[in-house]
Amino acid sequence: MKRKRYLPEYCDEFTDVRGKRRLRFRMKGRKTVYPKAILGTPEFLAEYNAFIEGSRAPLVVGAARTITGSISDLIIRYYASAEWKGLADSTKATYRGIIERFRADHGDKPVGRLEREHIKRMIDRKADTPAAANNFLRIVRMLMQFAIAEKMRRDDPTVGVKKVRSKSTGFYTWSEEDIAAFEAHHPVGSRARLALALLLYTGQRRSDVIRMGRQHIRDGMITVRQQKTGTTLEIPVHPVLAAIITATPSDHLTFLVTREGKSFTAAGFGNWMREVCNVAGLKQCASHGLRKAACRRLAEAGCTANEIMAVSGHKNLREVTTYTAAAEQRRLASRAISTVAGMDREQALANGPEMLATIGSKPL
Repeated sequence: MKRKRYLPEYCDEFTDVRGKRRLRFRMKGRKTVYPKAILGTPEFLAEYNAFIEGSRAPLVVGAARTITGSISDLIIRYYASAEWKGLADSTKATYRGIIERFRADHGDKPVGRLEREHIKRMIDRKADTPAAANNFLRIVRMLMQFAIAEKMRRDDPTVGVKKVRSKSTGFYTWSEEDIAAFEAHHPVGSRARLALALLLYTGQRRSDVIRMGRQHIRDGMITVRQQKTGTTLEIPVHPVLAAIITATPSDHLTFLVTREGKSFTAAGFGNWMREVCNVAGLKQCASHGLRKAACRRLAEAGCTANEIMAVSGHKNLREVTTYTAAAEQRRLASRAISTVAGMDREQALANGPEMLATIGSKPL
C-alpha cells in the first residue's frame, strides 16, 4: 500500500482536469493558491508561509517528519544554502530531479553512515545508462562536500568512486551535410531556418536563443546574458544571420515564437526543433548539436580555444579543446600527407616518367 504523503495544514492534493496531481492551499475566507514549487523544498515552504501570512506560526523546515542527521535533513539544508540559491533555475531543475530521487530512496538513512561501497552499488545499478550514473555521482559528491561543510560527516565517501565509462560523445554534432539538408528543406523566411541560424551563428544554448530579440542587437553586436551561467556576452552578428533575421517576419519581442505567437520554453523549443529536424530527415540531430557544430566550425577556421569560449561562453577550457584538438589533428594530417605526396612526386620525377606513372599524375 502506497504511503500517503505528509501535507501541512491548509494544503491538499487533487487531480486537475488534465488528470495531473496538483497541490493547493485553501483556507476559509482566503483565495486558493496553487504552489509552483515541489513539496518539501525551501521554495515550497516559502510559498506556504506567505499564504499563512502570520496567522499562525510558520512551518518549520523538517519539523516532526525529518530525522536529524539524515540524508533528507542534508538535502533540506542544501536547498536553504547560498550555494543552491546561486544556481540558475535551469540548473536547479536538473539537480532537483536527481536529488529528489536520491531522497526518495535513501532520505531516512543517516548521512554519516553512507559508505563508499554503498555509492558504488548505486552507481553499478545505473551502469546501463552511463550519463545518468555519472550525473548521479557528481550530485552525490557535491552533497557530501556540503555535508562536510555542515559538519554532518568528516569525510567524502565518493572519493575513489570512478565514473562509468561511456562510448557516447554526448549530443550528435551536426555535419556540414546535415546543415545543408536542413537548409534545403527549410527556406529563408521560415521559423525553422531562423532557429538554425540563431543556434549556429551565435553558438548559444536553446535557453538563450529563445529569449533573443531585435532589442538585443546594437551596432552589429547581439548581447546575450546566458541563463545557465549568468555570463553576459557580446557577439558580432554574422552576415548570414543578419540576412535571415531581416527576411523573417516578426512583430514579437523574441525572434522565435510558437505557432500561437507565444514565447517558447526551453523544453518546448527543443521538442519543436526535434519535429522540424525529423521533417528534414535528420532524426539524429537536435538543437544542442548545433551549438557543438558552431564550436567545430570556429575550430576548423583556426580559432583558439579562448576565442571559441568568447563566443560560446564555455567556462571550462577542457570542453572546447576537444574541438581545437580535432581541427588541429586534421590540419596536421593533411599537411603531413601533402608533404609526403610531394616528396614522392619529386622522387618519381628524378627516376623518370615511367616511375611517375606508377604513383599517378597528382599528389595525394
